[in-house]
Parts: sequence; C-alpha cells; structure tokens
Amino acid sequence: MIASLNGKLILKEQNCAVIECGGVGFKCAITSLTYNGLGNIGDNAFLFTHLSVREDALDLFGFISKEELETFKLITSVSGVGPKIGIAILSVFTADKVCLFIASGDAKALTAASGVGIKLAQRIVLELKDKIGSVSAMAQAEEITAVGNANSNSNSKEAIEALVTLGYTQSEASLAVGRLDQSLKTDELIKQALKTLAGRF
Repeated sequence: MIASLNGKLILKEQNCAVIECGGVGFKCAITSLTYNGLGNIGDNAFLFTHLSVREDALDLFGFISKEELETFKLITSVSGVGPKIGIAILSVFTADKVCLFIASGDAKALTAASGVGIKLAQRIVLELKDKIGSVSAMAQAEEITAVGNANSNSNSKEAIEALVTLGYTQSEASLAVGRLDQSLKTDELIKQALKTLAGRF
C-alpha cells in the first residue's frame, strides 16, 4: 500500500501530478484543490495517497491533506460511487464543506460537482450522514455540532424549512439556526438566523 509520496514534483496538470521518489515517478490523479496547493515544478512535494486496485488497473490518487484523503475514502465507500465522483466532489468543495453538506442533509449542494445528479447526491447523504461523526478530524467540530443542534427539535426544523423557502441552502440554514439558542420559538429563530445570514454579505 502506498500511503504517501514525498519527492520532487516533475509534472503538474489540472487533474494529475507526477512526483519523483528515489528515481521513480509516481503519477497521481488529483483534485483541483490539491493542484492549487502544490508548489512549482522542481519543488519538493508531499501528498497523502490512496491506491485503487482493480482487475485491469492500479490507480493512485493524491491529496494535499489527510482530511481530503479521508473524505475521498468516505465518499467512495458509498455503493456505486467511484473515484471519479470522489475527485469531482473534492475538486469543488473542501473536506469541511462536504462533511457539512452531508451532516445537514444538503444533497442539492453536492450536485454542483460534475457527474453528480440529485439522486446520487441523496444516496451519498443518506449513506454517510451517520458516519460523519466518526471521522473526527475531517470537519470543523463546531459546525457539525451546530448542525446537530438544528435537528434537535421541531422549532429548529421549522425555522430551517422557512429559510430554505426564502432561498438559503439547507446547510446555510442548518448552520445559522444551529448556532442559536434552541429554546427560542420558531419565529425568533428565523429572525435571528436571518440577521446572521445577512451579516455574511
């Protein structure tokens, strides 16, 4: 198993990189975020890697952070979701964002990635929602806790539904409501969440 690569960056393209280690060049498929995190040709580079073994091929995938690698492995653990989809999702979103979308049930957000339709996104969210908490280093604990709070009572759920109707995404609404006092009434939760969301712009 090749767990990581540390060597000279000899090729860097939008979807792949080659790192020379001990005279051998290892080609990795990479995400756009990893591409942006790599240095220039000739620089030393380090990537966490995942080796995919199939009957007809050995494919190596490289990631700039442990969180990105773990998120990739989580996404591709879903039935019918291959490495291509995992790379596509992580080329658009950071590991933290993917975890937030899954925790808040925001399948629609994942459809921004190439090749991810709403049915596939819903399957990813459904199968992984209960697994997010077990991957402690992947997402910002505060955000995941807030989303969990937002799903804890009916007032919060009603407030989230109202915010989504107003045009906010499921994850934006869940995060805003989850950071508030959960004992508040629905209308007060909506009012305060709107103030929080308006302050972002």
